[in-house]
Amino acid sequence: MDHDNYADAYISEILNTTKVIAVVGASDNPARPSYYVMKYMKRKGFRMIPVNPGKAGGKIMDETVYASLLDIPFPVDMVDCFRISDAIPAIADDAMTIKAKYLWMQLGVRHDEAAAKAEAAGLKVVMNKCPKIEFGRLSGEIAFMGGRSRVISSKRQKLVRKK
Repeated sequence: MDHDNYADAYISEILNTTKVIAVVGASDNPARPSYYVMKYMKRKGFRMIPVNPGKAGGKIMDETVYASLLDIPFPVDMVDCFRISDAIPAIADDAMTIKAKYLWMQLGVRHDEAAAKAEAAGLKVVMNKCPKIEFGRLSGEIAFMGGRSRVISSKRQKLVRKK
């Protein structure tokens, strides 16, 4: 697998066959990326299971928070990692133990050795991508808003007034 270039079909297959996503590093703070990714994906029909040892036993978005993947008492399709790259080998091991189908590492997160081990165990792996962004891009939501137009830019444009 070329983890620098994912085919749209590869990402689509993962998103189209996933129903339950465990979010390792989930936060109950609405300003944190894990929170708004969970909120968006939940609105799109995914069941989002928060995993955070500091919040275990509580609730985030009406779902029980688990201390680890190993504590989740039902099957999980995808493990979405909001943790630093150094934490990924242990998370990958747990994802293999619970027989998750997919291991997804968020933007800026990559661990090639853990990815190779997970793939050898039969998991499909995505690194340095966000499922929220990929879902929006592949569903056409982002394109509809101009994301593919190359017109939207963070650079300030000089306004030209018609006389």
